Amino acid sequence: MSRKMIVEVWVGLFTVLAFVALLMVAFKVSNFQGVQKETYQIKAAFSNIGGLKVRAPVKISGVIVGKVIDIEVDKETYQAIVVMAINSDLNHLSLDTSASILTSGMLGDQYIGIDPGADEEYLQDGDYLDIVQPALVLEELIGKFLTNLSGE
Repeated sequence: MSRKMIVEVWVGLFTVLAFVALLMVAFKVSNFQGVQKETYQIKAAFSNIGGLKVRAPVKISGVIVGKVIDIEVDKETYQAIVVMAINSDLNHLSLDTSASILTSGMLGDQYIGIDPGADEEYLQDGDYLDIVQPALVLEELIGKFLTNLSGE
């Protein structure tokens, strides 16, 4: 083999590896999950969801166990109804399970953190979580801080 052919093979190999790496990064950024696990849906009504988006992860103890599949506004209470798809292998979440909207890092993406309860009855497909904590919005916290600071 000539030197030119060896260089061309290495360049081709490098190009293929770079393309595969780029494809993996694109799938990771888009939260793509190849094989869909079987899920069931639970819902929660929040007074404020901050910057929560559809496809945001749902985590228990930091482990992703589902994702947000829909967000809508209740026409009677004007609260945000968040619909979550939870992996079916976690079908033993008790009725007193709570949900909070949390932020990854200081200014990162928002996700839903679930704290399992201790009730002996379990959530079924389509059930609502009764115990929820809305998102902490940084702008509101700063506004309250400045208001309290100027009032003293």
